[in-house]
Amino acid sequence: MTNPTSTTTTAPPAKARAGRREWTALGVLMLPLLLVSMDVSVLYFAIPAISADLQPSSTQQLWIFDIYGFVLAGLLMTMGSLGDRFGRRRLLLTGAAAFGAASVLAAYANSAETLIAARAVLGIGGATLMPSTMALLRTMFTDPGQRAKAIGLWSGVMTGGIALGSVMSGVLVEHFWWGSVFLVNLPAMLLLLALGPVLLPESRSANPGRFDWVSVPLSMAAVLPVIYGLKEIASEGRHVPYVVSVAAGLLFAALFVHRQRTAASPLISPALFRARGFTPSVVLTLVSAFGMMGSALFTTQYLQSVLGKSPLQAALWSLLPSVLIGVAGPVTTQLVQKGANRGYVVATGFAVSAAGYGMLVLTGTDSLWLTLAAAGVLASGVVMVMSQLSDLALSTAPVEEAGAASSVMETGTEFGGALGMAVLGSIGTAVYRHEIPASAPAPAHETLGGALAVAHGMPGRAGAELLAAAREAFTTGMHGAAIAATVVLAGAAALAARSLRGIHVRNAQE
Repeated sequence: MTNPTSTTTTAPPAKARAGRREWTALGVLMLPLLLVSMDVSVLYFAIPAISADLQPSSTQQLWIFDIYGFVLAGLLMTMGSLGDRFGRRRLLLTGAAAFGAASVLAAYANSAETLIAARAVLGIGGATLMPSTMALLRTMFTDPGQRAKAIGLWSGVMTGGIALGSVMSGVLVEHFWWGSVFLVNLPAMLLLLALGPVLLPESRSANPGRFDWVSVPLSMAAVLPVIYGLKEIASEGRHVPYVVSVAAGLLFAALFVHRQRTAASPLISPALFRARGFTPSVVLTLVSAFGMMGSALFTTQYLQSVLGKSPLQAALWSLLPSVLIGVAGPVTTQLVQKGANRGYVVATGFAVSAAGYGMLVLTGTDSLWLTLAAAGVLASGVVMVMSQLSDLALSTAPVEEAGAASSVMETGTEFGGALGMAVLGSIGTAVYRHEIPASAPAPAHETLGGALAVAHGMPGRAGAELLAAAREAFTTGMHGAAIAATVVLAGAAALAARSLRGIHVRNAQE
């Protein structure tokens, strides 16, 4: 008997199953996706060489870092909607060409201004690539079981790319010049441009309506100030300009939502959110990104500033958790395909992530292996969650709106990551400042980095004592943030079990 509370998406017959061509196309799509996710962190080790060569001001250096992520986040919804209207393959290939050209421009930039402009164009290209790849998966893999496997791989590649980017930049800068971190993008983009027209199907909405250009600046005005404000709050504290930035973004978000509800042909159809399962998927994806990026904020500092690893050593050690990430996605997909309730599987993923944070609470100032194990467990839970939520969101969304659906999911991920860094970073900073000795110099009360700089300039025992106290205070702050994140993720597990348990995507064989 069919569960009367369930929502079923009926798949096409088994003859619609993807073959060698579609799986080969998936492999081609994974390369640009990997590079787009790597570009978030690829400048970690290149920035000293860039600073020595181009001599940017402190403000220019910040924009070299941040402009890529800001443009990417601000344009995701626009590009997802454009793909639905004008063709996802066309948009993907256009974005790949722009990404490749901008990579060359960035590699040979002779001024900070040129590099900032090139990074902005890279963000535009990335905004076309991310929703287009996921939307094309919806087109190529019509069988739910195969689509779940493909999206599991997609999620794992995107998560692993962020960790790989910093390592790749360290290796390249050590053996070549800083521009090589951008030129590494070219082979993948050229391969996509050569094979994409042959392997990838074109798909677009049959009745897209007019493109709502008014919604484009509204969407950017909603996304960019919020992400900027949250990021600055995480690093600088709750200063008035950053709080105002977040508030302004939320005001524009309300205007954007009103526009989507009243426009004849909205950028993001409100009907998407009425599909049972889509809204919970967006909200839970945001929470999952909250946990993932909040963890990265602490573990990277812990490896370098508490354990004393060099940046390249820290990046190499941080690759170890990726082993668990590679296992989590396929195992989760198999569980769901064998009949496991999706809501309970997602809830389990959140519980696993919460357990990873629980392990962080047990760390001391010399707990390398426990920290790496905690990061691996946490990231595995995130992949379990995101792979299933992405599959569910695409399954419940109409195929003609796959680009818009994937762009909303990606925007939720960006918001969640920024929120995780801001909230958990603020908790960690507050605990750190409470725990650092009152007699410590003023810079030591601000950040662990400030304490390390002061301690290295102090004579003998006094410097060692300040160093030990600062590392202990940071670790305690990490514990406080981990406890808060554990509570949030445990709540998300309960929400997932409740909101997703009656939603079922039918397999082709059923």
